Amino acid sequence: MSKTSDPGLPAAVASEWVEPFLDFLAKERRYSPYTVRNYRQAVGDFHRWLRQAGRDGFAAAGPREARDYLIEMQRRCGRRTLHAQVSGLRTFYRFWIRGGRLPRSPFAGLALPKLPRSLPKFLTEPQAEKLLAGPRRLLENGTLDDATASRDRVVLELLYGGGLRVSELVALDYGAIDFAAGSARVLGKGRKERVCPLGRVAMEAVRRFRDEFAAARGPADPVVVTAARRRMPVREVQRLVKRYLALADLPTDLSPHKLRHSYATHLLNAGADLRTVQELLGHASLTTTQVYTHTSVARLKEIYARAHPRA
Repeated sequence: MSKTSDPGLPAAVASEWVEPFLDFLAKERRYSPYTVRNYRQAVGDFHRWLRQAGRDGFAAAGPREARDYLIEMQRRCGRRTLHAQVSGLRTFYRFWIRGGRLPRSPFAGLALPKLPRSLPKFLTEPQAEKLLAGPRRLLENGTLDDATASRDRVVLELLYGGGLRVSELVALDYGAIDFAAGSARVLGKGRKERVCPLGRVAMEAVRRFRDEFAAARGPADPVVVTAARRRMPVREVQRLVKRYLALADLPTDLSPHKLRHSYATHLLNAGADLRTVQELLGHASLTTTQVYTHTSVARLKEIYARAHPRA
């Protein structure tokens, strides 16, 4: 099946307009398959809407069509989905404007409804400690064997101790780890490489699993593996984390990414510089990192309220 296979999208439109755009996203911009899929959906939805509105293709859309489409989409989806859809369409039009096939973007300057400002969910330090103790608890009560408990500890310690994204964790090979320096080279979003300090505890967990249980430990061999000794997929990491969240009596809707949020928040609470945390997380913009300062300020206010005589 074609990557643009869509019963509502004419084959000519798919091959002439959509596939070159998706190739650009995947091969040159190195967007994730998830983002490419969502942008394909956005372009396909807009083309179908234009046809139903009696407009002949992407070039026939102007600011009025963009506003009408926005109004209709607001009835059908939430604000975050709406923002993602318009982001995909803006990127699509910019691509073809540079390619000389479209004169303008109907979405340029289009005002979108504001997104609700939500703070990232994170674990408190005692909660993180309880979560990370899970593999040892299951080993002690005989639920897990030593090799699996050791592997699970590696997963949790690298997510929290290194602030790795799940995609970075499953892609990590032994050759990317500097055992002497206690750090790892990871490829983040946009194929950008960064060096992550892993910390003494995480390094100890990795070293023990490698030395005692790893069947393959060459430079190209994965650090995190399944019971069948294959590279662990993202979904299995997600299931593993949910299992330990339940064991620690923590909400199981907290994703593995929340361990990365916890990593950042705990660094800032301990006095780490915002720029340093930005580099550690691999954020391209400081604005992305600044959301964590809200939780840190809340912590400072709590301390102030407890300690200051005039609070």
